[in-house]
Amino acid sequence: MQGPTFDAEHLVVSSLQMKGVEEKLFSCGMPEEALMEKVGLLMKNWFLSNKEFLKDGVFILVGPGHNGGDGLVLARELHLLGIKVILWCPLPIKKKLTKKHLKYCTSLGIQQLKNQPDLNSNELWIEALFGLGQKRKMPIEIENILKKRDQLKPGNLISLDVPAGICSDSGNLLGAIAAKASYTLTVGLIKTGLIQDAALPYVGNLIRLDIGIPEIFLSQLMPSPLRLSSLDLNLFDLPKISPKAGKYERGRVFLIAGSNNFKGASLLALKGALASGAGSVQAVMTDKIADFLWPIVPEVIFHHCSQVSKTNDDVQIRNSLNKINFDRIDSLLIGPGLGISDEDWGEAAFLLKGFKGLLVIDADGLNRISLSNDGWKWLCKRSGPTWITPHITEFRRLFPEIDSSCPLKAAVMASRKTGVGVLLKGAHSVIATPEGMVWQLTNTSPFVARAGLGDVLAGFIAGIGAMGLISSQRPNFDLLAYAVLLHAHAASSCKKGTNAELVAKNLGALVNKIQHQKVQVDTFFGDK
Repeated sequence: MQGPTFDAEHLVVSSLQMKGVEEKLFSCGMPEEALMEKVGLLMKNWFLSNKEFLKDGVFILVGPGHNGGDGLVLARELHLLGIKVILWCPLPIKKKLTKKHLKYCTSLGIQQLKNQPDLNSNELWIEALFGLGQKRKMPIEIENILKKRDQLKPGNLISLDVPAGICSDSGNLLGAIAAKASYTLTVGLIKTGLIQDAALPYVGNLIRLDIGIPEIFLSQLMPSPLRLSSLDLNLFDLPKISPKAGKYERGRVFLIAGSNNFKGASLLALKGALASGAGSVQAVMTDKIADFLWPIVPEVIFHHCSQVSKTNDDVQIRNSLNKINFDRIDSLLIGPGLGISDEDWGEAAFLLKGFKGLLVIDADGLNRISLSNDGWKWLCKRSGPTWITPHITEFRRLFPEIDSSCPLKAAVMASRKTGVGVLLKGAHSVIATPEGMVWQLTNTSPFVARAGLGDVLAGFIAGIGAMGLISSQRPNFDLLAYAVLLHAHAASSCKKGTNAELVAKNLGALVNKIQHQKVQVDTFFGDK
């Protein structure tokens, strides 16, 4: 398999899995005291590498469990270094080990606040209230304190392991308020909830503290989701195409996209397909769109389809499919900018059931399936590989019975039900396969959620998929993950702007750079 392996840096786990890892460590002989010491010292080292946070001292909110104990070890170490430390325990301490650490901190003379804190103080707040596996909402008094503190001193709080008030698994709020951290120092492995879109405003910058989990324990967590970031680009490969291949042997892509009301969607999807490096790109468009686009993208072969819906300007799928020689294409993209037609998808798309190439369905293609008699069950009738690319609203239309409150779990369930690859788009997009393999993007830019980027992505995926089909006779799902990662990196690294047209251009340049680097490596060192 291409891409990252199941290592500590990439694994994403549930709270139950993380607790299981800790229990294995204890059963093998590691004392709980030793693990708490290790975690506290790792936190201390991180703060010493970021001393600007300590200039005004720290105020540590100590919870009743072992998360509070981690905070107390940190408090002790910072105090011994001469840093001003104040403790506050808003709830009775329950864990024996945490009580011992609190007693020792008190014996060292560390100040313990008895009343509610000064919400306007300059000290850095370090939140160690609940950590992993919190299930219930916080007491309203603590919620109010965290809310007011964030209003008065925004960004002046760091959470240990998991921000208080966040579900470790779904990332959703457990109550009305959660701790809003500028940094979250999470222990051991990344918890699922920390990278879900709902949690992003509260997690801030996510830092993983490596506690040294043995590889044998990690291997027992397979299959678990893997997180992806731009740092992982070199772990994937583009499809390997023969150096002597002609244009029709480098991936043949066909697009049904756009309508008279949404001309831009068709253009951007075409630019995404062209950026992939696929050898041949064709499209079926209405006369108006084809006449508009061919001077802009003259390398595309246009097939005119003058017949549109009787009630509006939206393209008819049946008429478009009749223009295609399915034996001479590798992938087909349907959806960007098509609009909602009055034709029935099931009847119009009967030719797609037997298409052996890759079918990519996006946007209004998915919305049309949602309105059909079969709904998502139509996807199960496909004989060839299929990838779908909904955003959360389109996903809910297509799968109304699936709980989408946790996008990662929702994508996994949808993929298993349908047997197709699912890209659930969001700030941290999820890629899920029917076999249970899951990737989720992380560290993406918040500034590139802009109109048209989804159209570019859909075209790019279709192009990369076509090349994969030519290369290996099947479009591997890791190639879908790679295409999404390349698109995200191109968007975040584009120096000239973040609009879709510029990102598409940057995406093409990125693919070209990777292709040339690969050629040089293969030429001088041989293809290993």
